[in-house]
Amino acid sequence: MKKEQIKVEYTIYNSIEELSSDYQELWQSALEARKFSHSPYSNFTVGAAIELDNGEIITGTNQENASFPAGLCAERTAMYRAGIQAPDQKFKKIAIAASRKDSNQLASAPPCGGCRQVMLEFEKRHQQGFELLFTDASGKFIVINKPTDLFPFSFVF
Repeated sequence: MKKEQIKVEYTIYNSIEELSSDYQELWQSALEARKFSHSPYSNFTVGAAIELDNGEIITGTNQENASFPAGLCAERTAMYRAGIQAPDQKFKKIAIAASRKDSNQLASAPPCGGCRQVMLEFEKRHQQGFELLFTDASGKFIVINKPTDLFPFSFVF
């Protein structure tokens, strides 16, 4: 028997002002996208913004449905949209912003397991990782280097 250990390196920023200007711009796009969230059941609005290699920003929001499995997270909405609108562009960064409806107080918003899986597949498709920005439960900003850091034992063909 041999024990191994997985370590994930990430960066914590205490405020938006500590982030680089390109991250601040991407974050604002994710915040703006939340306005278009369709979340009548959870009242939890999520916006995602992806910066592509060419500098274009693609956004997405969570879309809920009374048949709960039929809804879709903001991250996947943005990634699938990018896959359609700019299929040859690689992802550079993704920002995920969440809050309760009618609130500006940020909520913790790391990607769910389904979104992590889709991120891994885009990472493999593009043969390039991309950074992730989201907030933790205390409102600090977390930057992860690449999707595989969030999901080390992935299921990818």
